[in-house]
Amino acid sequence: MAVAGAIIVAALGGWMNDRFGRKLSILIADVLFFIGAIIMAAAPIPGIIILGRIFVGLGVGMASMTAPLYISEASPARIRGALVSMNGLLITGGQFLSYLINLAFTRTNGTWRWMLGVAGLPALVQFLLMLSLPESPRWLYRRDRKEEAEEILRKIYPAEELDNEIEALRQSVEEEIAIEGAIGEDGFFGKIKKALSNKVVRRGLAAGILCQVAQQFVGINSVMYYSPTIVQLAGFASNSTALALSLITSGLNAVGSIVSMFFVDRSGRRRLMLISLVGIIVCLGLLTGIFYAASTHSPLVSADETKFFGNATCPDFTVTSKWKCVDCLKAAAECGYCASTPNKLQPGACLVTTDFSKATCHANNREWYTQGCPSNFGWLALVALGLYIISYSPGMGTVPWIVNSEIYPLRFRGTCGGMAAVSNWVSNLVVSQSFLSMTEALGTAATFLFFGCVSLVALVLIYFIVPETKGLQFEEVESMLEEKGYKAWKTKRPSLSPA
Repeated sequence: MAVAGAIIVAALGGWMNDRFGRKLSILIADVLFFIGAIIMAAAPIPGIIILGRIFVGLGVGMASMTAPLYISEASPARIRGALVSMNGLLITGGQFLSYLINLAFTRTNGTWRWMLGVAGLPALVQFLLMLSLPESPRWLYRRDRKEEAEEILRKIYPAEELDNEIEALRQSVEEEIAIEGAIGEDGFFGKIKKALSNKVVRRGLAAGILCQVAQQFVGINSVMYYSPTIVQLAGFASNSTALALSLITSGLNAVGSIVSMFFVDRSGRRRLMLISLVGIIVCLGLLTGIFYAASTHSPLVSADETKFFGNATCPDFTVTSKWKCVDCLKAAAECGYCASTPNKLQPGACLVTTDFSKATCHANNREWYTQGCPSNFGWLALVALGLYIISYSPGMGTVPWIVNSEIYPLRFRGTCGGMAAVSNWVSNLVVSQSFLSMTEALGTAATFLFFGCVSLVALVLIYFIVPETKGLQFEEVESMLEEKGYKAWKTKRPSLSPA
């Protein structure tokens, strides 16, 4: 429900950004998120928790598209990428911190209420701090509040760069007004129609939406959402072990965001994404091979071992069945695998999944598996998973948001950013909802192979469609997209025409 709320507000958030400004949109996002956290913490019934999650989703959707936009418009071009990457660092760092906070709250009364309610604190802090920050200077200039905009630009740019920046902004806004008319005269749908009729916007949207969709379809959020499950699929049966190891994956995601901050303004957006995708493809290939090997070498099911547990035998298993552990877990009836002891790779028992079966298995000092099977490949899978996250985070994790914050003309930046954010959240929903179904229908190895093939397609498309925007003023990006014979893979720094 949170993702559904994010999709809804992302669709409207672009219009709100252009209509009411970036600062007010962020403040509204903070209020929505805070209200959602309080509703969830105080919920008397599950239905109220769902309502709270919808409010949280509305806040997340608004903030996800507005924060990078606001940061980019208030940043000098030479460090714009690093500052937007810092937004990604704070998100991934927040995810890591939330794991630690939730772990701490497991030892308190009313655990889940504290876990949900404390999420409102960062929103409250950001709301209070945001009150002291200025509006986006580019949005102000577009709204004919030029003196306010110039005053803010004086605080951002050194004196030797200020005049050029103001002049470039003036030219851009005056050309937009001359061509399109004053902003706000069109309705929401009229503005979308006008945006799509513009060659520059279409080229920008093709690049921006491609980056956002590719960000999700390389499979990252499935990995993050279901990392405890994936760890179990790698052969680690303990829930506590799986949660602890998933904490490491969250930490690696945050580390990758730090790497992005250092390299995005040096290596460039496009190059960082391409390198990231190469690493992702290699790691997904490794995960495919590892999980395939783990499934083909999973322990056998022993009829004698299974008989030891009496009536707990899996209904689909017979003494003539030549099953492995993977066959047991795929049985039509919900069954689990009780590993042998002391060597869990020796033939074990296939039992119906009940609390009694699990308790009996543990009582005999055995491991109980319901997601994955005992394997010698477990640690290798975790290494490949860690390398996957390290490859993803610096490039595909943060750069798509940077590209979308700087590739659209000012008059359409909020609208186009909203359209790209919708594509991101819809892709997020599709991938996260289909991941477990795919692993059940195709197997874990085939699922990772699918994501690897999608990543390969994304690599080719990004190479041919997404231009480099490193170090360019917004006006220079627009000029580049407008050039006759424009080729994304051959772009070079354009020169703005004099006034």
